[in-house]
Amino acid sequence: MKIAKSLLPLTLLLLSGCVSGPDYKSPDAVLPAKFSESSGKSAPDNVTLTPWWESFRDKRLNALIADGMNENLDVLQALERITEAQANVIVAGAGALPNVNGNGSATAEGQDGTYLKRTSGSEHAETKTLSGGLGASWLIDLFGQYARAREAANASLDQAYVNVNVARLAYFSELASTYIDLRYYQEAIAQTRRSLESRRETLKLTNDIREAGAASSLDVVQAEGLVNQTLSELPGLETGFHQSANRIATLLGVPAATLTGSLIKGAAQPVPRYSTKVGVPADLIRNRPDIRAAERQLAAATAQIGVAEAQLYPSLTLDGTVSASRIVANAASGNLSSWSFGPSLNVPIFNGGSLKAQVDIAESQAAQQYLTWKQTVLNAVEEVENAQIALSRDAQTVAALRKVVGSYEEALGLARESYRGGASTVLEVLDAERNVADGRLSLAASIRQLARDYVALNVAIGGASEIGGPAATEVASK
Repeated sequence: MKIAKSLLPLTLLLLSGCVSGPDYKSPDAVLPAKFSESSGKSAPDNVTLTPWWESFRDKRLNALIADGMNENLDVLQALERITEAQANVIVAGAGALPNVNGNGSATAEGQDGTYLKRTSGSEHAETKTLSGGLGASWLIDLFGQYARAREAANASLDQAYVNVNVARLAYFSELASTYIDLRYYQEAIAQTRRSLESRRETLKLTNDIREAGAASSLDVVQAEGLVNQTLSELPGLETGFHQSANRIATLLGVPAATLTGSLIKGAAQPVPRYSTKVGVPADLIRNRPDIRAAERQLAAATAQIGVAEAQLYPSLTLDGTVSASRIVANAASGNLSSWSFGPSLNVPIFNGGSLKAQVDIAESQAAQQYLTWKQTVLNAVEEVENAQIALSRDAQTVAALRKVVGSYEEALGLARESYRGGASTVLEVLDAERNVADGRLSLAASIRQLARDYVALNVAIGGASEIGGPAATEVASK
């Protein structure tokens, strides 16, 4: 009997070191050695700390990103979720600690009246009772239920930190892209007004030639139609500008009216000044915050398997109570105290298979999360490949369109001179006008797309994802 008593604490200690469920291992993904259009060398710098938007050399864009870095509402929400995740870590670990409760009460009761026996008399009785007690319970974590729960909560906390970087990178991407759109609309408006002046000049020239008897009213009407068509294009471009300005204000967390006025002053379209070093596909697992967030979510789901498995096994709880009371009745008084202590064992015997089903659910959720992580990795590789191809091809398009516009402008000058000399018709001038206007707008649209490709490529490799963000915790390893 003495041997059993001495072995009981040792047995509990050994059992408390058992942790149910699988231990988490970081997932692996089979990735190519390099991207299809890169050298296959790892990026020499930490791209997560590279402010790629500075390559546009646009001071206004740099200032906007700096102003909104800690004001964007999506980022602020992600930061607040860190506080929630930190509290969940405390909640998850609290179950493995002793639980102590106290109670106390005080009552007073009495009786007043008269009674008739042999002589008249009166009766007054009063009783006061004071009591208090402490109760304690401690669930011994025999199979690591709370250890796994804390492990899952720590992984979720890590994910909350990483999600701040996800939100911040999305903010960088959308703000830069919207600013690129805004400058495109300004450039398109400027080019459309330039075309309007040119077409009005052609209309005046046609009127002059008609007065000289060398042009018809049809020529004048056609020239007027082109002027009016150009006027009809301006409102849509102006709407696009104001909508982009409003979106930038929202991203910065300020009312739209406070920002639009400062953005009306025109500036050149942003064009990237240097290329991006994308590294190798394996770098994405380290640099992309969405991949890291998915991996942390997988870790949390794996730990939940252990929480579910622990429910299949017996649980041991140590309970104890101490109570004391004092009773005062008229002139008499007394004290009373009591205590109790003992373990209780709960053994699941029959539950209709629900506990095993919970394990199956946890395992399935972990398997789903692994597939989500793998899909996130493959999507990241695809995004980098697509962005690289688009950036390379669109750069060729911009170079070609610059030459096209130059040729169209030269052709317009020749057509005008020929029309003045009577060697061509107004239709040839109008066609040349259309070509120049369409070419200029196409060039502006291509420059916008090139800039957006540059943004997409840097976002795809996780560029700048850790700028201004909180440092990721390592609580899961503690």
